[in-house]
Amino acid sequence: MYCQVYLRKGIVYLPTLGRMDKGFYRGVEPVAVVSASNTDALRDALAAMMARGNPDVPMLRRRDWPPPVLLRYAGAKSWSAFQRGMLLWGIEEKDGTFHIIGKRRKEDGTIVDDPAQIITFTPESKSNDVIERMISIVQHSARKQ
Repeated sequence: MYCQVYLRKGIVYLPTLGRMDKGFYRGVEPVAVVSASNTDALRDALAAMMARGNPDVPMLRRRDWPPPVLLRYAGAKSWSAFQRGMLLWGIEEKDGTFHIIGKRRKEDGTIVDDPAQIITFTPESKSNDVIERMISIVQHSARKQ
């Protein structure tokens, strides 16, 4: 399971990530949009996103990809406009272990994993532990924005 959490202007965007045949992901409906300050709504939206997992979606040629699903929800005209001021985290569950993976933007604009922002949970951890930690991270980051 792999999910992404976007924070932009105090709003959290939680798309469903569809898994394509080759192991790539793309954002699809449904998308949850909640205020970072609304703890209960954020908890519910994170739990729903993680429960949906990664439904299979068709593999598309790059030129056939639709515009990113988040643009409509954010009212942004382009992906580069959406990325301005955006923070991003990945939530991954692999072999029974959860990870929260903070992302950073390189000078060339590419977004990559930030090794300084990777949190690895113990194998005994549950999704609720990850959700509570993600809420803390998002709310702290929103206050700093």
